[in-house]
Formats: sequence, C-alpha cells, structure tokens
Amino acid sequence: MHVKILRNNIQFTPDPSRIIPRFICTSENRSIEIIRTVLAMPENEVNNALNTLLREFSTRHRNITRTFEKQINKLSPVFKRLGVNVNELSFPVKALIGSCFTREYSIESVAFCNPSMIEDPDQTELGKDEKRVIISFGATGEGHISSIVFRSGILDRDNNLTLEHIGKMLAEPDVIKRNIYNKKIFTEKLGVILDHENAISPAYILDKLGDTFTFGELMRCLRDAKDPNSMEKELLVNQIMWLASSHYEIDFSIDSAISERVIFPISKAEQQGIEDARFVKFTDDNGEITYYATYSANDGVTVMPKLIKTTDFYHFTVLPMYGEIVRNKGMALFPRKINGKYAMLCQIDEVSNYIAFSDSINIWRDATLIQESKYPWELLRIGNAGSPIETEAGWLVLSHAVGPMGKCVISASLFEIDNPAKEAGRLNVPLITPNDSEREGPVPNIIFSCGSIIHGENLIIPYSNSNRTSTFATVNLKELLAELKSVEKVEYKTTVGTIEKNVKAKTEMRVA
Repeated sequence: MHVKILRNNIQFTPDPSRIIPRFICTSENRSIEIIRTVLAMPENEVNNALNTLLREFSTRHRNITRTFEKQINKLSPVFKRLGVNVNELSFPVKALIGSCFTREYSIESVAFCNPSMIEDPDQTELGKDEKRVIISFGATGEGHISSIVFRSGILDRDNNLTLEHIGKMLAEPDVIKRNIYNKKIFTEKLGVILDHENAISPAYILDKLGDTFTFGELMRCLRDAKDPNSMEKELLVNQIMWLASSHYEIDFSIDSAISERVIFPISKAEQQGIEDARFVKFTDDNGEITYYATYSANDGVTVMPKLIKTTDFYHFTVLPMYGEIVRNKGMALFPRKINGKYAMLCQIDEVSNYIAFSDSINIWRDATLIQESKYPWELLRIGNAGSPIETEAGWLVLSHAVGPMGKCVISASLFEIDNPAKEAGRLNVPLITPNDSEREGPVPNIIFSCGSIIHGENLIIPYSNSNRTSTFATVNLKELLAELKSVEKVEYKTTVGTIEKNVKAKTEMRVA
C-alpha cells in the first residue's frame, strides 16, 4: 500500500529584491583614507551627497540612517587612531561616512529552502478549522551565506494556505550582548566544552580577570594570550572566545511584520551561515510554551549545532550547545520532556539516527542508536526531517534518506510514546520522492524538510526542491499511521559507547 501524497501548487521562490544593509570590512589604512576624504569635503558637498543618497535608498530600507550610525560605532578603533571625536562630528558627516562602509546584500538571491512549519503563537480572529502558521526558511545569498527568514499564513480546513502580505522593508534586529560575566559560572560552562587533553588550564587566562568581567575585558585578555607558536594556547583561546560570543539575544521592532524579520549570522561561529533551523513548539511540564529551534552554525570550516528560543518571534535568545555528542548537523528537539528529561534526535556519525536524553536543554553527552539504513533508497544516510510529532499511535518521525546517486527522499517512522528509542514501524517505500519538476536545481534530486505540523486530519509537510525553491504537501494522518503500524518492527541495541569507537576512527571529534 502506498500512502497518498497531495502536493500543493504554492511555490516559495528566491526573491533578489529582498535586501539588507551590511557592513563592509576594509583594512584599517583604507578605512582611514575613506574617513579623511569625507572629513575634508566642504559642508555643502556633504549635505548634497547625503540628500542624494537618502532619495535613492531611504525607500529601500527601514531607518537607513540608523544603520549608518551602527557602522560608525564599528569604526571606533579607526577614529581613535585618527584622533577624531565622533561625537563632535555633524550628523550629515557621520551618516555619509557610515554609508561608505555599507552595501546592500540580497539575502535570498540564490536559494529559499529547508522549511519548517509551526503553529503561530497568535491564533486569534480565525474561522472554524483554521490555523495560523509560521514557516521558517533558510534563505541563501551571495557567497552562500544563509540566514533564517519567515512567512506567515492561514491554513483552512481543506489545507489551502493563504499567505499574509510579504513586507519588503526587511528588519535586522538589535543585538544584545550579555556583557557582564560571572567568572565562576563562566569557568563551569567552559569546563563542559574544553578538550580535556589540552594541558593548559583556562586559569592561565581567567585568573587575570576579576570575579566579574565584561566582554571587552575578556577579549583584551584573549588578545594578550594568543601565541601562534603554541597550538594548545591557540586552541584554548578559540574555545573561550567561542563560548563568550555564542550567547546573545536579538530584538526586532514591534512594527515589523514577521516576513520582514531576518536572523542573519552574528557571531564568529556562524559567520558563513545559519542553516537547517528545525523549529518546534515545546510545552514544559508546567504548561508553559516556548518555541525552540536547533540550527547549524557554519563558520566556514566547521558546522556545529546551536539553539535558539523565543516565545513571541520578536525576541530571540541564542544559546550554545555543549557535550560530546554535539556535533554535525541534524539535532531535533522533542516537543516535550519524556520521563522527566529533554529528548533530542541526532546524527552523531552523519549516517544513522540516534536519540539523546538530558536534564539540561543545551548539554548533551550520551546517545543511543535507534535507526540504521535498511532499504535501498536510504543506503547512504538516514536522518531526521524535523522534530518528532506526537500522535495517538506514537512518535511520528519524518526522515530524509539518501541513496544511490545522492538522491534524497522523505520517509516516515513510528516510535513508542514512552520509549522513543524503540522503533514501532517504518515505511518500506519513500513517502515523498522528487518528481520531474523537483529534480533540477543547485543540488539535483534532493527534497528536504526541517519540520512538519498536524492540521485537522492531515499532516502538512513543507519541503524544498533541489536546494532552490520550497513548497508543501499533505497526507492523511490516519492513513499514514495505519501504514506505519502494519510494517515490520526493527530494534537496535547498539549504544553510543559502541558506536563511538567507529565515529572516532572516521572523523575528528570537536567538542562544543
């Protein structure tokens, strides 16, 4: 029996007109030349140049002059070297200088993919059997730098999606760095992530700081501690810097539409992109609801999982994740605790599915193998396609499976409610496979999803096609569960302790 899939005709496509202003990083000497040139300009030339600039760009960006002011703040060391007091400069001069260090960046000019769909916190003013949803996407622009963007819409009883108006004035958030650190707490967190084979104690650096210290004080200590002739010292400095910069908060303006909010890479650990955000509506034991997303932070060399949380999609907190199994892509949080512990699907060897449990939502140490490749279309790899979904029959887990020729499909499995390490059923054919119109793109023959949702009697599965565009499909939930319960059960008893030997032999483990 094949489960019937209904593809929707909505296509989410890249839109090169969606732009944000970005800071241009140049050498200090070149920055000095630019600033000196503007400072030497007569006042009327500065005013005329700024007026021309604002006529052309003020309708393309939300409060562009505020962006110019932010760029000025990033140039503080250059102004200090010049002996210039920024506060004494006129507004037109500062704005013109800021504009010289700004360029437009098209955030989704290359791809619009890897979607996840969740229930909007706001379910007011809806008709019967309607649900307002938020869809997150990975938007990719020039240089393959990816960010998280959103769309909002309403599903009706027949699963037709009416999208809300898509705003053009994109809003980058205000970034809040927690600049005061408690040394004792910081040292404890550092102990979780440090490579314990490193012979140098963090006290080598931290003893130079007080019981509390600022981000700036820590950075100065790290600069003094850098030693290119010592690999151990360089590793320690990098690990401390990673921890300090990985925790931040962002705030979006209350007057921004959700389609205008862009979570663009901020910390050094994610400078090359924020990828594969798997959003989930998490209900705590006390009934409190928080929206979490695991995502992959790409620094251009290494990809590491991180965690983001929000309650309203205006204010977001970004947290690092620690532990021996925190590596590779593909971590997906369960929507509630199981037997008093947080639960997470993961893919620590980049080949099979594992499950992990923890008392802390961002510390993960042990994992158990729960699913290996079994069918031809999943010979190369099997991983999750988003957070598990709780049903009356068990935990429904959609998977992405890779087989010959690198073809990636979406399938489904069922795991026991009270023991989600035990597989209760798996489809023996793919649920969704790329059709002729979905095979072509930057990465051919791939469909991929980061999270689905139940609406009424149906499962709504958003997915991307060949790493370029996205759409969604629906399947009758009862029909899918019945098919899953009818297929052969598979059990796995191998734990991470056994698997770890093979993983270490194949890949260098980086503790995060």
